[in-house]
Amino acid sequence: MQARSTRNRKRSKRRQIFCPSHGCLVDSTSPKYPLYADQVEHLKQRGVGNKTARLVMANRTTVSLKGEWLEQFWCPECQNKYWYYIQETTPRCYTVSLAPVNLWQQVQGVILAQGNPSVGEFTRRQSKGVVYRGLSDV
Repeated sequence: MQARSTRNRKRSKRRQIFCPSHGCLVDSTSPKYPLYADQVEHLKQRGVGNKTARLVMANRTTVSLKGEWLEQFWCPECQNKYWYYIQETTPRCYTVSLAPVNLWQQVQGVILAQGNPSVGEFTRRQSKGVVYRGLSDV
């Protein structure tokens, strides 16, 4: 008979992601937002050759990037939430940095802050003008 301490060890372990400022273990407070590449330069920055990057982007409009995402974490040291850019370098090893603003344009599943460019100004204004008993033209 096996001892209790050796049973149930096949469960996945918690991701060990540490705060870059304080070095403490941080807790996730959001889902992962995976990144994608929509330009040849994005693929070249990740080590793909020029010819290969051009061929891939000629066949596809976007390419999802494996092992890279944005996620919000809570730091118990300073009691704040921060958005981090996570890169998985090797299995279960991560590089963590604060998320730069330009990466938000490469995230899947995020609504654009400036709105959908195909929506007209009247429709956008009417959607913001919803009040309790109907619409008000702002």
